[in-house]
Amino acid sequence: MLLVIDVGNSHTVTGLFDGTTLIGHWRLKTDKGSTSDELAMRYHGLFSMEGINPAQVTNIILASVVPTLSSAWVHCCEKHFSSYLHQPIINLTTDTMSPLVTVETDTPSEVGIDRLVNAYAAWHQHRDDLVVIDFGTAITFDCVTKDCTYLGGVILPGIAISLDALASRTAKLPMVNVRDIPTSLIGKNTVDAMKSGILYGYGAMVDGIVHGIQEEMGTTSSVSTKVIATGGMAQLIAPFSSTINEIDSLLTLHGMQLIFEALRDKQ
Repeated sequence: MLLVIDVGNSHTVTGLFDGTTLIGHWRLKTDKGSTSDELAMRYHGLFSMEGINPAQVTNIILASVVPTLSSAWVHCCEKHFSSYLHQPIINLTTDTMSPLVTVETDTPSEVGIDRLVNAYAAWHQHRDDLVVIDFGTAITFDCVTKDCTYLGGVILPGIAISLDALASRTAKLPMVNVRDIPTSLIGKNTVDAMKSGILYGYGAMVDGIVHGIQEEMGTTSSVSTKVIATGGMAQLIAPFSSTINEIDSLLTLHGMQLIFEALRDKQ
């Protein structure tokens, strides 16, 4: 079985594949101070709860945007899984992705590896010009062409960051739960006004950025430049956007499985 590990700034998402079938996945808060042994304890516990024997893990692929945890995860896997593995752990970088994705940015090594994974995963499904939006700690827009060239994208503060800034930098604005949808755009109280600002505001911002990207990519048609959304807040914002065509909450995990197969085939 293949263990895929996606280490983000706020959450770490892991999945276990039997061939191309995702048989289990887990989403935990990222603790940047975790040691390799602590990581092993946490995931051996999850496997035990699901009745999975760690010896069933024969391959591991890692994508991390947290440098301090990259080494901890590699050490964890080498110490606690290496006796079961059929090949060395694949730690994805811009260089290891280069056979699959052409990166046309000023400094390719600066591109978050999760963004390249998402771009490749969406391209593999559609083989066309695409915009991939990841609603994570930051919201990222990634642009990939029909020949799998990564052009670059847009980065802006995520929803949780914006809500935290409003609550911490103002005297009277509270922390709100935006998962409770307001009944109208015009808020009749402070909490509803904040919810409207986040939900309708981010929806409009997504549409404005997508239209600008489509113009730069040479099209103004959302049909020819499909927009794929992923990340924890994608389901929340999509109803307030007219340009999001598809939501794939597990895009990154499936992308890592596809990349594992593609890299293995090129060996």
